[in-house]
Amino acid sequence: ALSSQLRISVEDKQGLLELFSAQARLARLIEILEIELEKRQLDRTIQTRVKRQMEKAQKEYYLNEQIKAIHKELGRKDERAELDELKKKIEEAGMTEEAKEKALQELHRLEAMPPMSAEGTVSRTYIDWLLGVPWKQKSKEIKDLGKAEEVLNEDHYSLEKIKDRILEYLAVRQLVKNPKGSILCFVGPPGVGKTSLGKSIARATGRKFVRLSLGGVRDEAEIRGHRRTYIGALPGQIIQMMKKAGTVNPVLLLDEVDKLGTDFRGDPSSALLEVLDPEQNHMFQDHYLDVEYDLSKVFFIATANVLHTIPPALQDRLEVLRLSGYTEREKLEIAKRHLVTKQADANGLRTEQFDFTDQGILEIIRHYTREAGVRNLEREIGSCCRKIARKFVAENVEEGFKDVIGADRVQEMLGPIKFRQQGVAAESEVGLATGLAWTEVGGEVLQIEATLTKGRGAVTLTGKLGDVMQESGQAALTCIKARAERLGMSLDFIRKRDLHVHIPEGAIPKDGPSAGITIAVAMVSALTRVPVRRNVAMTGEITLRGRVLPIGGVKEKLLAAHRFGIDTILLPKDNEKDLPEVPEEVRNVMNINLVETIDEVIALALEEQPVETAVTVEATAPLWTTEPPQGLQTPAEQ
Repeated sequence: ALSSQLRISVEDKQGLLELFSAQARLARLIEILEIELEKRQLDRTIQTRVKRQMEKAQKEYYLNEQIKAIHKELGRKDERAELDELKKKIEEAGMTEEAKEKALQELHRLEAMPPMSAEGTVSRTYIDWLLGVPWKQKSKEIKDLGKAEEVLNEDHYSLEKIKDRILEYLAVRQLVKNPKGSILCFVGPPGVGKTSLGKSIARATGRKFVRLSLGGVRDEAEIRGHRRTYIGALPGQIIQMMKKAGTVNPVLLLDEVDKLGTDFRGDPSSALLEVLDPEQNHMFQDHYLDVEYDLSKVFFIATANVLHTIPPALQDRLEVLRLSGYTEREKLEIAKRHLVTKQADANGLRTEQFDFTDQGILEIIRHYTREAGVRNLEREIGSCCRKIARKFVAENVEEGFKDVIGADRVQEMLGPIKFRQQGVAAESEVGLATGLAWTEVGGEVLQIEATLTKGRGAVTLTGKLGDVMQESGQAALTCIKARAERLGMSLDFIRKRDLHVHIPEGAIPKDGPSAGITIAVAMVSALTRVPVRRNVAMTGEITLRGRVLPIGGVKEKLLAAHRFGIDTILLPKDNEKDLPEVPEEVRNVMNINLVETIDEVIALALEEQPVETAVTVEATAPLWTTEPPQGLQTPAEQ
């Protein structure tokens, strides 16, 4: 009767009926009831679990709907829509296949991560960088050479060689469909317009301009970036500048490339080798992005004050264009065309309220600045403009105000003269020769003094000279001794006198072989007591056989001589090839003599030719000597 009420199969019921013993039937029935109870318990457990999961799902759904509603009110997009939008951006970004695959792979990882996980933020930042870097956006280049030339002339005066190179580049761009990017390097002293020229090139070519300062950079990761395994990792400065430009063909200025450092963190100049090599930079690989990026369309411009601090391998990848100092006439034109107007705007003045005369600007150039560029000139003009502005406000005159700034007014405004023309002697002197030197800020004129004292034939060189310059002085003395009789001197006379050569401004280090002939002329003048012409400056390396070897920095040295009013130059014959780089206006006012031997130098530099006889001590007293007059000499000295 009990089994008939149970929901069991017919087979189980038939099995119960086939059992004749009541005890066996009850045992079997108990087993069936235990199985049914376990089934019911399992059903109840499953139902409870399902109910709990449904409640959790409903709760999440309800909370998500609330979050969506809050985001909607705040103007934000929900996560799913945001991921879909990221995927769409990746598809449309124009990435390479490698970069696209990497971005989609990172997007799939991001989808599988909880919304607020730290790893999710890293992946999202990486995708944002991949999307932020330009892959196909290009600036439309200016193809009109006339317009480009007009822009270059408007922004900069002179610099014809640089302008010609840019116009050549634009012409080639029109003839070649996919030319390789140019990599120029402007080398010159501070203030000659290297950085501003980069901006002008960007304007002339119609490209975006970005500037990366490399001065003091010592970490290789600044160029290539950090790997993503590091917390707070970022791409290198090259990729960051590309993102800032927003196009694949900007003008990228690498400022102060000669001031890159190196330490335990790596050598950034070596990392730049890949960036600045046209054969490699189409597949530049940043450590952070970890995909190849094409830099071949970028117009790279590097700037430097000197070349010797740039590693040779990096120099080999650069097309070097030298920007030497400006002449006085060029500085005058730059001031009239650009600097005066710029400083007037900066100080709230109108150009009709004051008038800088040519003499006023030349007074600033000659006596208040001493530089190859125009940076200090602009600063002094700005100082004058501020004083004019103060006078205008103090007088409270609305109309009819005009201040004329001539040479006297400049001295009144700027105070005592800062620089005097002290590089050239007022008259020709014995033992005083004028040399030409090259510095990082342009050319300079050096006065080299030589004098005799009673002694044993020793030579002393002072003036904080480097090893090369001291050796050059020793070589000059040996060369003179070998020509003693030809120069009218006896070796006995030289052996009884000590020779002291000094180069003034003793606190400034000096080195290099180019003062060799100047030291030799100063020594010959002191020994023969023949004055050196005051209007003659010279430069060149000397050998023991008296040959004059070529030197560097010809343009800067001749500009310095021109600045100091020297009209006769003695230059090594082998440097004739460098003369076309010197401005024509400088060459036209100078008498440039090309020499091959020290004999030619002495013939041109001294006021009189030494007589080929042994010189006795009773000869004319020198203008520059520490010896007592002849009447005070002891019989032994005579």
